[in-house]
Amino acid sequence: MIDKPFSESCVQNREPILAVLREVFADCRQLLEIGSGTGQHAVYFGAELPHLVWQSADVPPHHPGIRAWLDEAALPNVRPPIALDVSQPGWRSGRYDAVFSANTLHIMGWPEVEQFFEGVGEVLEAGGVLAVYGPFNTDGAFTSESNARFDAWLKARDPASGVRDFEAVDALARAQGLVLQQDIAMPANNRTLVWRRTS
Repeated sequence: MIDKPFSESCVQNREPILAVLREVFADCRQLLEIGSGTGQHAVYFGAELPHLVWQSADVPPHHPGIRAWLDEAALPNVRPPIALDVSQPGWRSGRYDAVFSANTLHIMGWPEVEQFFEGVGEVLEAGGVLAVYGPFNTDGAFTSESNARFDAWLKARDPASGVRDFEAVDALARAQGLVLQQDIAMPANNRTLVWRRTS
């Protein structure tokens, strides 16, 4: 029996995120979560949003922990994780009307961020919704001292990572036919960006 991995931040941010997802995914049915991490978000949101078939996904080393959470919760609408590395094309074969990702873009290198949006452009159906949670800069500037410190910590660990500029990320989304619907301020200087596929 594997010990379930645990992220305190997942517990701290899940209720504010849920309030957003309940609204923006109200009319969606098939969701892909890119970067399920520990699996905590999948079981919490899956239980609270039973109208969604929630497809968990991450790189294979995270699968045992995700499965441990899913096995314990035994939710009929949350599917076991699929292998998803944004730099590999295998995950682009699915079709979804919702995509969700939390705290992922800042741990990727920029080429992987580009591949993230290219992949979403392939799997998200017309009219589908993408919601991304995390810290973002505005006009190239940090929105808080804590985000500046977080960016320095990220770059010390991996120089290719870092807090992303909203404008650059939005340009990648627009290139895939995604139009920004909402930019929602969240606790701890995070934001949830919501796009809808119009083409």
